[in-house]
Amino acid sequence: MELIEISGIEGGGQLLRTALSLSLCTGTAFEMQHIRAKRSRPGLMRQHLTAVGAAAQIGCAHVDGAQLGATTLRFIPGAVNPGRYRFSIGTAGSATLVMQTVLPALWSCDGPSEVIIEGGTHNPLAPCADFIAQAYLPALRRMGVDTEFALLRHGFFPAGGGALQLRVAPNAQLRIHAFDRRDPAPQLEATALLSALHDQIGQRELQVVAERLSLAPEHQHLRRAALAQSPGNVLMLRVQGEQHTELFSALGERGLSAEQVAIGLVKQVSAYLASSAAVAEHLSDQLLLPMALAGGGEFTTAFISDHLSSNACLIEKFLPVEIDWVQVDRQCWRVTVRS
Repeated sequence: MELIEISGIEGGGQLLRTALSLSLCTGTAFEMQHIRAKRSRPGLMRQHLTAVGAAAQIGCAHVDGAQLGATTLRFIPGAVNPGRYRFSIGTAGSATLVMQTVLPALWSCDGPSEVIIEGGTHNPLAPCADFIAQAYLPALRRMGVDTEFALLRHGFFPAGGGALQLRVAPNAQLRIHAFDRRDPAPQLEATALLSALHDQIGQRELQVVAERLSLAPEHQHLRRAALAQSPGNVLMLRVQGEQHTELFSALGERGLSAEQVAIGLVKQVSAYLASSAAVAEHLSDQLLLPMALAGGGEFTTAFISDHLSSNACLIEKFLPVEIDWVQVDRQCWRVTVRS
């Protein structure tokens, strides 16, 4: 049995999730040591265990070390089975990250699948559900992945209680695709999402965004999360072009004014628009895995993050691909995946 040994000392949960995805897709076992070793709370947390359990169930895997706080995990995959699955994190841990873990294996199956995941849908340091719906899955669709996504219930950090549903079509024929051009005049849309908070908070956020990015009233939206189990606030800005859409978000926090939330988001968006890059930082490392499974691909991005570089090294351990990047100009890098 081939078994890949991986050190998680320099990475976080992303390395583990990528290893789980690739193990299911390639049938290759792995052992990861020093999981999240440099984090303030090292080892496996609840959302990581849910991702491990979901991957193990879908892939009929044998797992050693799946315990809270564990820093070593061995994962031996079996046959991946399509079907209907339901997973609950039990905390506000990110449901979207668990979903991204199992999606690549399911699109390769010979039958359709449906997955419902309960947990956090709008979390710090994780892609929110709106990002999945408006940026991540549309990008995958251009590469040949057919899905239907629904946000069943909002779950704000730290309470959680949200739910996502994903339907995955079988036998995806992945295509090599290049995300290297951005629309010179993209459409900007701002949305303030609120739960059990006064409308004035969202209105103040939208006012700052509108003033700083010159948004017309018809491009400003106030939304309510009616089914959420706790108060919450997320400010989002969509940058939509003909070839690609990005979505940026900022979470409201206790002690942070509406104006501060909006200014933080505007800084993210302004930095992206100031570059010539097509893909923003958070989507860039998430495109590596599907491109590697497709056998190639290319995109431009403004920043080579630690997530991207560590993900690239891990992918090259599982698949016969090379991932490299070259600086195009001061604010743009071209990342290439080739077999």
